[in-house]
Amino acid sequence: MAILTDVSLCTRAAKAAEPCAAEAAPAAAPAEAPAAPAEGEAPAYADTESAKHLAYSSEITSLVALKHAGYVREKLPNAAAYVLYDHMMTVGLGERYYKAAQDEAGIMLSKASITGVTEDADGGVLVAAKDTLLGADVEIKADLVVLPTAVVPVTAHEATMNLVYRQGPGFPDLDLFDGFVDSNYICFPYETRRTGVYAAGCVRQPMSMALAREDAAGAVLKAVQCIASANRGVAVHPRAGDLSFPVFNFQRCTQCKRCTEECPFGALDDDEKGTPKPNPTRCRRCGTCMGACPERVISFDSYNIDQIGSTIKEVYVPDDMVAGGPRVIVLACENDAYPALDMAAFRGKTWSPYVRFIPVRCLGSINAIWIADAMSKGIDGVILLGCKYGPDYQCHFVKGSEICSRRKTNIAESLGRLGVEAERVEQYEVSIDEYDKVPAMIERFMTEVITKFGPNPFKGY
Repeated sequence: MAILTDVSLCTRAAKAAEPCAAEAAPAAAPAEAPAAPAEGEAPAYADTESAKHLAYSSEITSLVALKHAGYVREKLPNAAAYVLYDHMMTVGLGERYYKAAQDEAGIMLSKASITGVTEDADGGVLVAAKDTLLGADVEIKADLVVLPTAVVPVTAHEATMNLVYRQGPGFPDLDLFDGFVDSNYICFPYETRRTGVYAAGCVRQPMSMALAREDAAGAVLKAVQCIASANRGVAVHPRAGDLSFPVFNFQRCTQCKRCTEECPFGALDDDEKGTPKPNPTRCRRCGTCMGACPERVISFDSYNIDQIGSTIKEVYVPDDMVAGGPRVIVLACENDAYPALDMAAFRGKTWSPYVRFIPVRCLGSINAIWIADAMSKGIDGVILLGCKYGPDYQCHFVKGSEICSRRKTNIAESLGRLGVEAERVEQYEVSIDEYDKVPAMIERFMTEVITKFGPNPFKGY
């Protein structure tokens, strides 16, 4: 009996089939493209089950393979069980399964990459493998071959929650995690993009029953914290205890919908005219809506456009860059970038003395007017220092760094109209444990940008 946990053959076959499916689609009978959802109508839910879930389930398939091998030897003492694996993952007490299999003479364990599973001439099955522990290619004749089975979350198939959000009834952006309800938070593993909803167990990631029980306990504690915070009227993670709420001046609102579309947590709906309808219980006080608003009608009591704008205007800028040196402002995210700067300073790291740091809640809260204020004052450059974004994002507010990156295009156009080089504004990504890289980022900006372009043309005016 051959029990396979190496999933490379399955994933390769799935990848090879994807282009074939794409090429076959045009050859089929032409069909009308699906109509875009009407205003207020929830988008269609895409099924995300795929061979990728096999790789996520390595811990489960490892334990199941060892268990099945033990069953074979227990029921059929003369049988031999081969377990071929790519990664043998046995966590905690699961290590006992592995030790028991090693001590059993009839169970053969080997790291290997499966290259093929074919039918033998006499009706058996041939399993071909390479990169084994002994280094040689092997071929095993088996009466039965057991393949790995993936754990697929229910959210990969359907919305499940049926929430009333303008972005749809399910959890958003699940394609980033192949359907798993995991916000990919480094510090907050149970949170989802829906405030007050916490994920635990295999819907978050494949895990054993023992780990799922511990995971559920953690999620319950997070829910208790959320209820306690709601009863006191304060924010939950990551700005836990924040008493402020966004304040809207609806008289100046132009119904552009930027705030409602960019809010990572769906805290803003809109009415039939497009006017924002705040939902305070969903808000996490990231300030993304404030950064999105071109009319600057959104603010917080403790964080607003005028506050940061006034801070920028108070930065001393010498008229002569040669005599007084350049001035660069770093707008640093308070979650990863600012702590990384603190850690670098505590460890004796140094950088240019002409840099001034201003913490912001999130890069998503940066309003373009702050960049305009800095340039018009004669600031020679602006660094936007925030969390990493993309498939493996670490942004505490999920979309902040990504949204800021998209806004840079509009900022570049505005700077071009002012006659200022767009390269004077750069965005850098850093995680909290990469504090040692921050000084090099700052020095590179000073060398490649400030030295190259010289003083801001508005300096001295």
